[in-house]
Amino acid sequence: MKVRFLSVLLSTLSLGTIVAQDNQIYFADPTVFVENGKYYLTGTIGDGPKGFAILESTDLKHWRSGNGDPFRMILSPGEKVFGTDMFWAPQIFKDNGRYYLTYSANEQTAVASSSSLTGPYLRDVSDVRPIDGSEKNIDSFIFKDDDGKYYLYHVRFNHGNYIWVAEFDLAKGTIKKETLRQCLRYTEDWEKTDPDLWDPIMEGPTVIKRDGVYYLFYSANHFLNKDYAVGYATAQSPMGPWTKYEGSPIIHRDIVGENGSGHGDFFVGLDGNPYYVYHVHYSDSVVAPRRTRIVPLVIKKNEKTGQCDISVDRENVIVPIIGK
Repeated sequence: MKVRFLSVLLSTLSLGTIVAQDNQIYFADPTVFVENGKYYLTGTIGDGPKGFAILESTDLKHWRSGNGDPFRMILSPGEKVFGTDMFWAPQIFKDNGRYYLTYSANEQTAVASSSSLTGPYLRDVSDVRPIDGSEKNIDSFIFKDDDGKYYLYHVRFNHGNYIWVAEFDLAKGTIKKETLRQCLRYTEDWEKTDPDLWDPIMEGPTVIKRDGVYYLFYSANHFLNKDYAVGYATAQSPMGPWTKYEGSPIIHRDIVGENGSGHGDFFVGLDGNPYYVYHVHYSDSVVAPRRTRIVPLVIKKNEKTGQCDISVDRENVIVPIIGK
């Protein structure tokens, strides 16, 4: 088992993860923020500069840095930034005219803010700390409900990776620990297709609300696994309990045609249509650098359940590239 794991791991390091190669974009754990007639894309860089860079587009296909710099950084290590290494999975959240960036660094979840979408995202020097330093946690997502309450969805480790939620104090950048609750447990075959290598992994949360129903998108399997995929669950409360969609996974190599398809984010396009941005493996045999992909979503109301059934338009996967 160890020999097999080492061979897979080495394959992910052979090319390194960069922002662009052969005109394609190589953000892992990507997210898209939409504002003022433009799309803004960021994600995990890998072997590029430490921190997070941003690209912009008007059509989802062609992207550029916006200032001529190949790495237009919105967060970099420094005295007003938490973390020195392992910068993963950024998410941008806007509230009352201010932008917040939650991200993982040093296997901790952190938050920084800016008056500008393109940063720089910083904290007061006296407040540079993780959101909850009591234990390791990653893959954060802030959700604001209609009543004004904030929730932080994130991943905690316990013989595997699991998604948790807690009420969040945005002003202080802390969770209310007494509200911590695990969202999902490993129950489905597609969530763990290689029992010999890893504990269960459920990560990359995104939450949306439609007609009073909460939808939690998540990825399962290890990102090195070709069966890394995306499913979702629903609830009547942001704290759950969550019911997994029987049609999951909705994004998988058998659906979109590329290995390791997962860990992304939901967004609504300038055309008013829903999309999901995610990453895939470099090739059928090599994991890294992971490529960025965008797929239109198909959301249909199910009259029997009263909820929406969500699938993807597999024939129209977008391959983002650097270019005008």
